Order: sequence, then structure tokens, then C-alpha cells
Amino acid sequence: MYINESENKKKENLLFLSFAASLIATLGSLYFSEIQKYIPCELCWYQRIFMYPLVFLLGMALVKKDYAVARYSFVLSTIGGLISLYHYSIQKVPFLAENSISCGIVPCTGQYINWLGFITIPFLALVAFIIISISSFMIMKKRK
Repeated sequence: MYINESENKKKENLLFLSFAASLIATLGSLYFSEIQKYIPCELCWYQRIFMYPLVFLLGMALVKKDYAVARYSFVLSTIGGLISLYHYSIQKVPFLAENSISCGIVPCTGQYINWLGFITIPFLALVAFIIISISSFMIMKKRK
């Protein structure tokens, strides 16, 4: 019985970590756009499409202790992470930046922030997506 309780606590902690990462990423993106008035580029919007629903999915799953949500959060976070990785790559790799497609009014190669020379908004989103993906994968493994 103790092993089962311990495994459930681990899954609950992983689910909370995923929820916290999605909430912080969502609040951060809203801070940058609504408080700092940074206009999101097209790729930023795609990343938001995959991040924002995770707050609700993971929040409801955390309250209900429904670990089956990991399948859905893994898919959403992996796709969002791939978009973030591409976005970060076109910001930091000159060859990709020169050959990237036009994003619209705001160029996707633009960097509103560049902390420590490598931390940009897509990098922050990528970190959140990686945390959620790994946590979701670990929950799926523990469920079997």
C-alpha cells in the first residue's frame, strides 16, 4: 500500500510541476504582451495556442488527480516545443534567420529580450514546454 501512495505522490508532484510551468509561461507571455506592450509575432501566437490550454487541462487534472491527461499534455507540449525550438533557432542561427520566411508585421527573428546573451522569449517557452513534456512522459511511464 505504501508503494502505491508513494507513486501517486510522485505523479501528483509531476502534474503540479507541469501545471506550474504552464501557468508561469502563460502569465509571462501575458506580461510581455499586455504590460510591456511587446507585440507577439506569428510564431509566438502558435506557441500560445499550444501553451494556454495546458493551464486549464493540467489545472483540472491536478484537482481531480486525473493522470490520464499526461497523454494530451505530452502531445501539446511536444508540438509547442518544436515550434519554440524553430523560433529560437531562427533568432540565434544566422543562416536560418537569413532563410526564414516572413512572419508578418513583427519579424520572428526579432528579440524583445536577450538576457545573458541567449535567453529570449521563445527560449523561455521552450524551457516550459520541455518541463511539461518530460513531466508528462514520466507520468505516462508511472501509469503503466
